[in-house]
Amino acid sequence: MNDRLARLRSDWREQVGEAVAWLEPRGFTGLTGLILGSGLGNFVDALDGAEAVDYGEIPGFTTTSVAEHKGRLVVGDAAGRRVLVMQGRLHPYEGLPAETMLLPTAVLSCLGIGEAVVTNAAGGLNHHYIPGELMVIRDHLDMHGHDPLRGLLVDPIPPAEAPGRAARPSAAYDKDLARLMLESGAESGVPLHAGVYASMWGPAYETKAEIGMLRRFGCDAVGMSTAPEVMLLKALDVRVAGLSCITNPAREVGQPELSHGDVVEAGLMVRDRMARLLLAFLPRLAG
Repeated sequence: MNDRLARLRSDWREQVGEAVAWLEPRGFTGLTGLILGSGLGNFVDALDGAEAVDYGEIPGFTTTSVAEHKGRLVVGDAAGRRVLVMQGRLHPYEGLPAETMLLPTAVLSCLGIGEAVVTNAAGGLNHHYIPGELMVIRDHLDMHGHDPLRGLLVDPIPPAEAPGRAARPSAAYDKDLARLMLESGAESGVPLHAGVYASMWGPAYETKAEIGMLRRFGCDAVGMSTAPEVMLLKALDVRVAGLSCITNPAREVGQPELSHGDVVEAGLMVRDRMARLLLAFLPRLAG
């Protein structure tokens, strides 16, 4: 049995395993996984030999209900590296149980990736951030109030060094991957910040008081995704790099009204820059 599959709760393992067994013979395996956020899905246009399948065709998958999330799994080559791309994601605010929302991420992990780049559209909390800029995620603050992995793993708190397994890293986001991302930004001419991301429930945007609270907690950007996926990837020993597209400045006073259309528009503004960054980053990965 796939080692990562073996770590999942038995009934969830069956669901994830069914999807993996359906995808593997169709060539959906890769070295690196990409999860693309709102307005950022065009990276698949840069893939050579791309093949795609709608989430609705994959056993157990749920189609995303969010605009600009196409809901497809795409495989192809980017900068000479085989990648698996989730073109669109499921969100906590869609009201789905964790095992449904996280099933695509679990499948991505069990298809053999060694590392994943998780991207999102986020509001800027740091006063120095402006719309259209990119932030490498150093860490996150999960504001959902419960652990999304509760009840999903066979051994939720494994020994630090179980037989045949590497010790689990303490950081959710891999420091070496973050360094490579920053180096790739310098190489490709894409300016990058590095900061802390806050993950909220949504779908309502944050109040001015909540923005103030998150700033005081040390957060630089805020969104409605990413943290649950990252914690599952980490639990399955997938190295993670995080990348936020800053869609709007968040002001405690005078905050303009924001819509999902505004978020998508900012994503469209920066997506070519993000694609250039990722194409510089992927060749730096070993293996």
